[in-house]
Order: sequence, then C-alpha cells, then structure tokens
Amino acid sequence: MNAFTGTSVESYKQRYINRGRLLVSCPDKQGIVASVSKFLYDHGANIIESNQYSTNPSGGTFFIRIEFEMEELAERKATLEKEFGSIAAVFNMEWKFTRVSELKRTAVFVSKELHCLLELLWEWQSGELMCDLALVISNHEEARSVVESFGIPFYYLPASKDIREEVEKKQLAILQKEEIDVIILARYMQILTSNFVQAHPYQIINIHHSFLPAFVGAKPYHRAYERGVKLIGATSHYVTDDLDEGPIIEQDIERVNHRNQAEDLKKIGRSIERRVLTNAVKWHLEDRVIVHENRTIVFN
Repeated sequence: MNAFTGTSVESYKQRYINRGRLLVSCPDKQGIVASVSKFLYDHGANIIESNQYSTNPSGGTFFIRIEFEMEELAERKATLEKEFGSIAAVFNMEWKFTRVSELKRTAVFVSKELHCLLELLWEWQSGELMCDLALVISNHEEARSVVESFGIPFYYLPASKDIREEVEKKQLAILQKEEIDVIILARYMQILTSNFVQAHPYQIINIHHSFLPAFVGAKPYHRAYERGVKLIGATSHYVTDDLDEGPIIEQDIERVNHRNQAEDLKKIGRSIERRVLTNAVKWHLEDRVIVHENRTIVFN
C-alpha cells in the first residue's frame, strides 16, 4: 500500500470508527420501521441515513438500509446483534450489522485488458474506493508491473478450460488464506465453475461489455455492430451459475451511429465499463445492495 492510500484509509477508519450499518429484508407489515428505530434509540444510536422500499405494502417484501452512529460500537456490536435477534424473529427478518470502519478485503481478477483494473486502482489510490485491496490474480502477466507499482501482491495463475478446476483450487486457497470478502472480475475472461461461485455467493462482481440481457457471451461489440445498434452499454452484476444472468447492480449506455465501426464501439464501451463497474463495486462496499430473488435493491 502506498503512503497516500495508507493515510487516507487510516483517516477514514478513525472518522467512521463509531459508524454502523444495518440492512434488513422481511415480509412487509406494520411496525417494522418503528421497531427498528426504537431498538437503535434504546441503544443510544443516532440514525444518520435511512432508505426503505417495499415491493408491495400488502404481502410484499420490505427492505431498509440504515446508517447510524453509536459510541463504542466496536465493543458493543456483538451485544447489539444478539439483542436484535428478538426483533428479527418477530418480523422474520434477514439482516446484518456492519461497521463502516471494517473495510472489506477485496481481490481483483483480470486478464489482458486492463482498463477496468486501472480505474479501480486509481479510485483506490485517491481514497474514493474504500476497501482493503489485498491482491490481484491474473491468467496473464500484462498487469503485473502496474499492480506491483501500487504495492499490491500480484498472482499469475495461467488458466484455461482444460485446467480450470485445478487453477480454481489454487485461487480459492489464496482467497481463503487472505480472508477475502469481495471478488471483482475486472474483465477476467474465464468462466468460473459452480464450485467457485457457490463458495462466494453474491460476493463476486462482474463487468459484462454489453447492456444485458442483450448480447450475452463473447464479442458483444462485434455483434452489436453487425446488428446496427444505436445504443451500446455495459452491465455490472453478481456472478451466479447462469452465465451473465446474475442480479444486475448497475448499467449505463451511450448513443452510437452508423459511422461507428466495431472497434469504435469497443473503445466507447471501455469508458462505460469503467464507470459501471466502479459504481457497482462502491455500492457493494458501502452495503447499499440487497439481493432479492434475481434482482437487486440498490440504495444509492
């Protein structure tokens, strides 16, 4: 970690040492907000931000994200979680508390195209992407010099469909050893096996170079050009066993026309990919995303 990043991270941790987050999803009914708010009030918490959404107030699912301040949160978090269980049971909640100062340990997977990786590194270096960027894994050597220039460990693990399971065992061992919370596929051009995906449910974020569900799979810009599209886009989503069909976190588009060749579309697309992936990763790191079935609720 370079000196600038280290300073900004420590400053961030100190600033938010007593800041917590609570994410809840449950069947919608009266009294949820009142009960949660009273619980936090009774424990001396001051609510800083609250966002909520219901799929249907009559028989739907309710979601809420709360940020709060509480003195000595680190020491009190275990007690807070234990005592919240009684409220959670009444409303049949799925829930989690997190501490803002506990940065998520993050790994980036990349192949030959480095534009998304570089965007993440720049955002991390500037203090805009608050995570513990622990390592980068690649099936090519192209990224080594730039990654190591940031003081980040780089792992070169050649991969192909013929040795996929063998390589993934090595990758999973590294991820487990480094206690990784989030995996970012920054144009990592390998399909992950079901075993790998299931080991990290809704913790793997991918960038797909098209506006899904259009042009699933390989060479979407070439197929977009052949189809004569007028809009191109990119999609960031959680990885599931179904290729390019995981819950979508973020998307964006730009207009193109008949003058744009396939390579032009690819160039424009890279810019979209960078910002879409970065936004999705930030929202995940900030606990702003709740997965519901094959959709996401994003409190951004």
